[in-house]
Amino acid sequence: MNRSALTTTLLPAVAVAGLLIKFSSLPWSALRILGLFLAVAGFALVALARYQLGNSFTLVPQARALVTHGIYSKIRHPVYIFSALAIAGLFLYLNRPLFFWIFLILIPLQVIRARAESRVLEARFGGAYRQYRSQTWF
Repeated sequence: MNRSALTTTLLPAVAVAGLLIKFSSLPWSALRILGLFLAVAGFALVALARYQLGNSFTLVPQARALVTHGIYSKIRHPVYIFSALAIAGLFLYLNRPLFFWIFLILIPLQVIRARAESRVLEARFGGAYRQYRSQTWF
């Protein structure tokens, strides 16, 4: 994994760990515990998905390689799925459930990005990508 991919994998995890520690003194409730679980699991799965992408991770759609192993054998865009789960968990952990309105913007943007990635991958890998897409979710 190159330095850029490693940075985009580790930097968010460190930032979130800092937030979790900073806000650990808030009163605990069932929703905060659920939020902690979702945030930690979501960010761990995002890091795993980014790791499995290796040098194929980019901020703009590029067709470097068709990654079909690990999490990508079941889900085409796990970074988007698990980052939404992690953000939801973070909102609950921070005791800010009103922030869920952000998903009205985030989800459509992620769908647009996923479709753009799909077009680029289909243009580059053709039938191999179409077969992969037919065997995976989102």
